[in-house]
This record gives sequence, structure tokens and C-alpha cells, in this order.
Amino acid sequence: MTDAPKERANSGAETLENRLKRMKMRSMRRGIKEMDIILARFADENLAKMDTAGLDLYDALLCENDQDLYQWVTGQKPTPEPFTDLIARISVTISGAN
Repeated sequence: MTDAPKERANSGAETLENRLKRMKMRSMRRGIKEMDIILARFADENLAKMDTAGLDLYDALLCENDQDLYQWVTGQKPTPEPFTDLIARISVTISGAN
């Protein structure tokens, strides 16, 4: 289980536009089709509205294993901190509940 988000190497030169494009692409091309669908939908609906801290956390989430992510999103396993609130938001997005 993950205790802390994994850091992604970033030179700091990435523009916000490029960061959002990269994160949307990584959301769509996961390896497990279910996670492709779930994260692509979340990314399309939410990334542009997120602040820097939220984007940093989502970027760290993208480094996690798909099998773990799927079990967290579907409630099969408890979500580790610091991803609890983010996974809850992703679950709400895919359920269509507001």
C-alpha cells in the first residue's frame, strides 16, 4: 500500500498547457481499459479546474498501479492517504452523482 505520493521528475519548465495535455494522455492510456475510461472521464471534467496542489496530487496518482487504483475507486480496498479525497471525487465523477 502507498504511504506517500510518488514524485514525478519535473524540470519545472513544463507549461500548464503541456502539463494538462500530458496528464490527460496518461489518464487515457493506462493499460487497463477500465482505468482508461475512468481516469479519462475524470481528467476531461476536472483537470482544468484544479489548482497546482490538486494537479500535483493527481500527477502522483497517475504513478500508481492500475490494479490498486481500480480497487480503490470501486471500494474493494481502502484508499491510502493522501489519495482518499481524490479517489472519492473520481468515484463521484464516474457514478454521475453530484
